[in-house]
Amino acid sequence: QVQLVESGGGLVQAGGSLRLSCAASGRTFSMAMGWFRQAPGKAREFVAAISRIDSTVYADSVEGRFTISRDNTKNTVYLQMNSLKPGDTAVYYCAAGDLYTVQAGAYDYWGQGTQVTVSS
Repeated sequence: QVQLVESGGGLVQAGGSLRLSCAASGRTFSMAMGWFRQAPGKAREFVAAISRIDSTVYADSVEGRFTISRDNTKNTVYLQMNSLKPGDTAVYYCAAGDLYTVQAGAYDYWGQGTQVTVSS
């Protein structure tokens, strides 16, 4: 069983940066990892994913600003967020699964989420 715990969210001004962390209990080095976000009243939205061999894919809305990475020795996944915009405000969730995909339904394990708020 894989358990995921996100941290690093907070309140920042537009143009600022945050780094989110996803600490895993259980083995995740053989799994794909993803970040998703959800704003109030909106559907869950893909943000970024990283494969078992460190291939990455990003949503168009964050490409060039966000970077996903993983440290398999620490069993941790990161999301570095730069040049933040008010539209990035959401709860951010870490996910793990067998497939490297942008589809939320394909992921088997989810964290509890961490709030990111970007003010103008």
